[in-house]
Amino acid sequence: MADKTEIDKAVAAHAAWKMRLKTAIDSGTIDIPLTKIRVDNQCAFGQWLHGPSLTAADKNSAHYKSVKDQHAEFHKVAAQVAELALTRKLEQAKQMLSVTGEFTKVSTKLTAAMIEWKKNAA
Repeated sequence: MADKTEIDKAVAAHAAWKMRLKTAIDSGTIDIPLTKIRVDNQCAFGQWLHGPSLTAADKNSAHYKSVKDQHAEFHKVAAQVAELALTRKLEQAKQMLSVTGEFTKVSTKLTAAMIEWKKNAA
């Protein structure tokens, strides 16, 4: 069953990614391999999202599908920013993190989808 606590933890964890990516831009390093960032089932939320604790009804819900899709997109875009930071394409990386940047747009959509799911969770 969709768990409000898991969703809350995920909102906080994914919000922290912006700071982690800013640090990568500043330092040229990141503490997670790009291959792990790029996939959506390696973070704690992704493991829960893809794991056995959610029911078939949860996984068939529109909220789950929306969050799952947005979560996958989030990881894809986060990996793009990290790769730009590591290859020192700093202006491009910073643009993606800007208010109008792709990372910010995707992150905002994911957070909204998670909050909407939480409202409807048991």
